[in-house]
Amino acid sequence: MIRPEEVYKIGQIGKPHGVKGEMSFTFTDDVFDRVECDYIVCRIDGIFVPFYVEDYRFRSDTTALLKLEGIDTTDQTRAFTNVDVYFPKKYACRAEEEDERELTWNVFVGYTVTDTVHGLLGDIVEVDNSTVNTLFVVDREGEELLIPAQESFIVKMDNKKRKMLVTLPDGLLHLDLSDDGDH
Repeated sequence: MIRPEEVYKIGQIGKPHGVKGEMSFTFTDDVFDRVECDYIVCRIDGIFVPFYVEDYRFRSDTTALLKLEGIDTTDQTRAFTNVDVYFPKKYACRAEEEDERELTWNVFVGYTVTDTVHGLLGDIVEVDNSTVNTLFVVDREGEELLIPAQESFIVKMDNKKRKMLVTLPDGLLHLDLSDDGDH
């Protein structure tokens, strides 16, 4: 059984394309093209299910046409519409070690973040790369905390325990953590 901490989200499947089982795939990380791994993982009815990739071809920088093994008809592909696609972290991490390639920030979803001054901040629940500055979205006791995803802030990583120690610049957290209402 594939556990949530073993994968990270790389995109979502869109509509069927053609009649031979191809489907549109919008991705935020092209790791499936850069790493030797024969499968992707789809979240279906809350369960992470591996599917072998038969073929894919790029349509743009963020879209590919994807053909999964055993999915051969338009009816079968319709069941995948709007299904989230994940990639196994073990392959992404292995690729980083072997090829010295950079991982995308999405790999850190699920990590617990602790600041050297402020202590425990919370868990990374999402990566926001909708702007030029990529941000970690951290769940701090039900509140959303945005932290810049920058290597210079990271002091130490423990990939086995999924923990990240950071030192954030003075004032960055003060605005988010203040309760005084003087905004």
